[in-house]
Amino acid sequence: MRNLLRAGVAAAGCAAVAATIVPAGAAATAGKWSPPALTARFTSVSYAPGAPARLIVRTHTKRLELQFTRAGAERGWSSVGRPWGPPQMWRLGRGDVHTLTVRPGAWQSGLYFARLTAPGGRAVTFAPFILRAAVPGVNRIAIVLPTYTWQAYNFYDANGDGRPDSWYGDPKRHSVSLGRPYLNSGKPPHYRTLQRGFLRFLVHTGKQADYLSDEDLEKFASGDDLAKLYDLVIFSGHEEYVTQQIYDVVQRYRDLGGNLAFLSANNFFRHVVLSNGSIWRGRLWRDVGRPESALIGVQYDGNDRGGHVAPYVVTLPDAAPWLFNGISVVAGTPLSTARYGIEFDAITPYSPPGTVVLAEVTPGLRGTEIRGQMSYYETPVGAKVFAAGTLSFSGSDNPTGSVLFQNIWTHLVTP
Repeated sequence: MRNLLRAGVAAAGCAAVAATIVPAGAAATAGKWSPPALTARFTSVSYAPGAPARLIVRTHTKRLELQFTRAGAERGWSSVGRPWGPPQMWRLGRGDVHTLTVRPGAWQSGLYFARLTAPGGRAVTFAPFILRAAVPGVNRIAIVLPTYTWQAYNFYDANGDGRPDSWYGDPKRHSVSLGRPYLNSGKPPHYRTLQRGFLRFLVHTGKQADYLSDEDLEKFASGDDLAKLYDLVIFSGHEEYVTQQIYDVVQRYRDLGGNLAFLSANNFFRHVVLSNGSIWRGRLWRDVGRPESALIGVQYDGNDRGGHVAPYVVTLPDAAPWLFNGISVVAGTPLSTARYGIEFDAITPYSPPGTVVLAEVTPGLRGTEIRGQMSYYETPVGAKVFAAGTLSFSGSDNPTGSVLFQNIWTHLVTP
């Protein structure tokens, strides 16, 4: 990402939003990244259904309303989840930092928020958490949420030095803490435009899966264990930063015949090391002999921070007719009017044999040199691997995007 923040995106089916750039090393406005008056975070990124959860709240307010919401269940563009369970009123004790023990319901696995509201609506914040499956593997599909990457783009200034606690805002920083609340009222970075479209598809079509954080995926001892539980693993968002453990587990899972879907771009881009609740930035995977295209099919090739967006143009409709089921497509014509962009992946000489480009976005970045290529390949042992090739595909919130999501789900869910 070359030390630049992507603050705007080309939301699929929506107009592009101009990007805001924070130059590395630039002096930050005093307090701009400092904690707001009300912040909240869970002490763990994921919980078992019905298990108690610890919520750390920082506020001067002595009364708060807590409402759980289900991410993806919302209908309005401005909503952050749909209320899930009854609201709760909390009276807080002395001091500004409070530890609440709350208990989410025994709900389906998914991404949820605790929405905290001060009296009169003076302040509102959200704290995301993942609810794991009660019995892992019953659904046979896993949805991985990019929690490491969310924190890499979290500009929350916990140490109060006036700079974001992220290497995107401070070039001298080489680690980010995984235990910080998020800015932007507590929502993960770019939740609405890079994540919510696919989550809405899952919830509104009744799809059931086991939701996992990067930390949860980290705990699998090997790809063999992952393959015992799941026939399909979907990386639902921007999975830019992964540890060697995650890379090894996922590659082994693919080598055993496990199916994969990457619904964003710039996945498995950089090696990070997990240590004491932080991730430390390492080298690019392609620079240590593990080009990500050898696993994904495509890899990061360009980023114009949302300056150019364009529709996918179908290239090989007959190479994967299952993907276009229900959509009238002709080679050389746009897949729909929805525009995609920001970051673009392309095939490389390291892409697995038989990798095909099904559609591509040609945004005009460096002429036609940079393209976002939607790819697919199968391995001799039967693994099926789909990659979207653009960053904003996972944010698709339009009819064509929903059809594509359904077709990907239907085809890849079969072992």
